Amino acid sequence: MEFAEIYTIPEVTNVLKVLVTGMMAFVIAFFLTPFWTDFLYRKKIGIKIKKCDVQGEELSYVNKMHAKKDGTPTMGGVLIWVSVLLLAFSSHYIFPFFASVLDRDFIARLDFLSRSQVWLPLFTLVAAGILGLFDDIMSVRGWGSNKGGGMRFAMRFWWLFGIAFVGAWWFYDKLGWDHLHIPAVGDFAIGLWYIPLFIFVILFAAISSNETDGLDGLNGGVLLSAFSAFALIAFFQNKVDLAAFCAAISGALLAFLWFNIYPARFFMGDTGAIALGTTLGVVAMLTNSAVILFVIVFIYVLESGSVVIQLTSKRFFGRKVFLAAPLHHHFEARGWPEPKITMRAWIFTALTAGIGLIIGIFGMG
Repeated sequence: MEFAEIYTIPEVTNVLKVLVTGMMAFVIAFFLTPFWTDFLYRKKIGIKIKKCDVQGEELSYVNKMHAKKDGTPTMGGVLIWVSVLLLAFSSHYIFPFFASVLDRDFIARLDFLSRSQVWLPLFTLVAAGILGLFDDIMSVRGWGSNKGGGMRFAMRFWWLFGIAFVGAWWFYDKLGWDHLHIPAVGDFAIGLWYIPLFIFVILFAAISSNETDGLDGLNGGVLLSAFSAFALIAFFQNKVDLAAFCAAISGALLAFLWFNIYPARFFMGDTGAIALGTTLGVVAMLTNSAVILFVIVFIYVLESGSVVIQLTSKRFFGRKVFLAAPLHHHFEARGWPEPKITMRAWIFTALTAGIGLIIGIFGMG
């Protein structure tokens, strides 16, 4: 077989499509970063270290540990969803033109903006990204009723609930989805219960992503492993366009991490954490992998669980279980260096993502 004939093999073409899409997203995000960071620094769009928690109580540890980060630019997550959006539309509207001019059919095959697989998660990514962007702007400017600026948790919650409800209704009513897949067991028709399940998954992923975004590079590395895992799951389900979409997010995240690792040049902000978490939940539902999601990002279960335990204990027993919550701040308060916490979280997530992949792929039947 000649080398040129390799491109005619569908499996090879699909693998190349996913890999090339991820690499292009990395290049686009990496290229845009200097312009965006220069803008953020010139406009002094930096975070303000909060002195009180969501309940209005004075923070004991976090504000002191992170005092040196005050003023560091935020809204770096814009780079991720803008890069993916640019690449998606370019693949659909611009790549076919170059394919015809250069007589290279493979370039046209890089189009991954399919209605059945990518429209909904791409819409979710941009919509939630814009929501997070408004929250970031309010926080930076000190606007809003929340202490220190920004949207109150209740407002963010109901905005996310609205996005999740629209997605749930679309899946159930328009696409006719009402099954929950249990790996290695089978599919179970749950009827209208699919809607609250969908909403719960989206809210879990979005809120947990936001809570985990508290250290340099922490959430970016977690999300990189998660989207890479779902790219493989989607690929094995023959959802190649969705796999390419996940690869695009992974590539953009990799470029973001280049500048976000300790000490961070900028932070992801809600425009990245909320958008990517929400989109991750949608991708999990598109691949019928709701159960697998909790395995892959088990660190989110621990992070959100620590917050729930802390708030519950303080409310009903008047005492703290952790020195600080979420869990990564507890380890900080115990004296762990920030890079150690981040790297161990990456390793832990790589392990759980691998376990989730094994369960997800072998339990597809």
